[in-house]
Amino acid sequence: MIKTDFSNCLTAEVLVRVPFFDLDPAGVAWHGRYFQYLELARCTLFEGFNYSYDEMEESGYLWPVADTTVRYVRPLTLNQEVRVTACLREWELRLVVDYKIEDDDGVLYTKARTVQVPVDATTHELTLGSPQKLVDNVVRSLQAAGLPTE
Repeated sequence: MIKTDFSNCLTAEVLVRVPFFDLDPAGVAWHGRYFQYLELARCTLFEGFNYSYDEMEESGYLWPVADTTVRYVRPLTLNQEVRVTACLREWELRLVVDYKIEDDDGVLYTKARTVQVPVDATTHELTLGSPQKLVDNVVRSLQAAGLPTE
């Protein structure tokens, strides 16, 4: 279930202005473009606990997206400015990130979730559990933010 209460998790947000080239023939943001907006927030989130894509690879892991869920609540339109927020829900065995896309008034436009699984960067084999570097970085960031570590 996609949760939109982000009060007890590490979060990051980015502002997005919907450009013309993201529109479909109906004049609203094409559904596939939302994944790019989510990716921007996810990258910012991971960088916030020092686990960017470069750092992932250096730790010997890749994290492909294994599952996504998206609920399009309202359509995004040309030049609309929205806030995309990412929230880390799980990190010990896999990465589960919930998202919400809202306007400045807090009106919800989209909610989503991605699940990423750890894969050995050399063999591309699925592994069990997250690297210790990731777990340590997340716990440190949670403690610094005064959030629960479990």
